[in-house]
Amino acid sequence: MPDSVMIRINMNSDKRETLRRSLIITIIVILVILIGGAVYYILRQQQRMSDMEELFVLEKASLTDEYEELSLQYEGYKFSAGNDSLIALLTTEQMRVQRLMEELRTVKTTNARRINELKKELESLRKIMRGYVVQIDSLNAENQKLKTENQQVTQRYRQASSAAAQLTKEKERLTERVSLASRLDAVGIRITPLTSKGKAAKKIDKTAQLMVQFTIAKNITAPVGEKDLYVRIMKPDDDILRKPSSGAFAFENREIAYSMMKTIEYDGEEAQVVMYWDVEEYLSPGTYRVDIFADGNMIGRKTFTLAQ
Repeated sequence: MPDSVMIRINMNSDKRETLRRSLIITIIVILVILIGGAVYYILRQQQRMSDMEELFVLEKASLTDEYEELSLQYEGYKFSAGNDSLIALLTTEQMRVQRLMEELRTVKTTNARRINELKKELESLRKIMRGYVVQIDSLNAENQKLKTENQQVTQRYRQASSAAAQLTKEKERLTERVSLASRLDAVGIRITPLTSKGKAAKKIDKTAQLMVQFTIAKNITAPVGEKDLYVRIMKPDDDILRKPSSGAFAFENREIAYSMMKTIEYDGEEAQVVMYWDVEEYLSPGTYRVDIFADGNMIGRKTFTLAQ
């Protein structure tokens, strides 16, 4: 083979080798760039996730603080509500706030969906709170108005005539004007020990009956109709006088025993009531107390003393 041909063959072979090496280098460079880019992207994503997680941690902590603040606000408004029903509603909402706050403390920071839901719940609770604040302000304003009216009534009462009959009538009129409820009122309560002959007993061992007299005051706002009146006679040792046939009645969400019961027809006007307790047990000397109840309310109280 001629030398020129050999030289061309060698040159072609060198070019192919050079091209092959260039191609390999190019591929390696591209791979390095791709790998570097992938590594950079992964690191950026990790940094972004780390930043997001840190952001959620801060947002969760801030949201927890807001829940705690709202719970304290509910606690504060409970003291200024001055209304049992409203206090019960505030307590229920406060318990709901505390329950959601405990959930927030346990939820994972990566659970963005639930954190956002709890954030919306917080806004809803704040709206409810604003509604209660309006009610409390309204009640406080009304209470202040009533307080002013009561002060005016008291002033008028002190300026009334010194005559006993006139003072009593004025008190009844003023009571009717300032009364906010339709509760009955037992006035003029008297307890008289009687002998077996119906005369006033001067000694405890001569007492055969206890006569309880009182007046149901006029109240045009009270519902009319049949009224069950309950009388509890409490001995000096705080035990209640009662018969085997005596029952119980509802008072402040519980059943309590009574000594005597009488049903009257009430029409809103004054009603005189007389009840008798037959003494069949030992009565010790000392101070006794009579409590009178109607419509689930205590409407009168009187103490009396039985001497030896």
